[in-house]
Amino acid sequence: MGRPAWWSVGLAVVVTVLVTVDLLARGTLERMDLQVSEVVSSWGLRDSVLYWPVWVLTQAGGRVTILLVLAVLVGWTCIRQRTIVPLLRVLVALALLTAVVYAFKFGTGRTAPAYPGSFFHRDGASYPSGHVANAVLMWGVARWQAVESGLPAAVQRGLWVLSVFGPVVTGVAMVALDFHWVTDAVVGAAVGLVLLGVVHALDAIVLSRFVRARAGRPTV
Repeated sequence: MGRPAWWSVGLAVVVTVLVTVDLLARGTLERMDLQVSEVVSSWGLRDSVLYWPVWVLTQAGGRVTILLVLAVLVGWTCIRQRTIVPLLRVLVALALLTAVVYAFKFGTGRTAPAYPGSFFHRDGASYPSGHVANAVLMWGVARWQAVESGLPAAVQRGLWVLSVFGPVVTGVAMVALDFHWVTDAVVGAAVGLVLLGVVHALDAIVLSRFVRARAGRPTV
């Protein structure tokens, strides 16, 4: 049902820590980011007719886009299953996403590629990419709900595609438009994966057990 393997969650934590340390130390990855940014800037996509088609791709990780899909999906599953667990999962995921991503953004103060001046600035909020983290976490939650609810196979396959390729498309589009550095997208994906594992764990330990206990149903 989309639960990430614990080894992948552990690997995502390691990637997040190592990349963050390297960037704060102004290491190799910063130079790589700058080189990639120089290349994509030379493409001039932000000032071309391709801007809007590429921008649309970034919305695979847009919060409004995903929440519209989740509103329909969660509303249906809550009514069908007569439980608020799907809604609680989404709310917990959103709360964790907002708290963790913005803690990183404000804690590091990393500026976006187009920002004039220093690479780290108190107004910087580029690291990590919230769109990519959002795509990994929220499409993962959507796929989880679809599989657990036994929705039609076509719906399950569609959400699987979005959970796998949505973050990739979002990250590539963000970097291509020079909205984010490559490492912003990489760590955004890693943070999203970690949070998806955390939401699954919280559901198993707290959310589903609590709701079932209140309903007088077995917790296992």
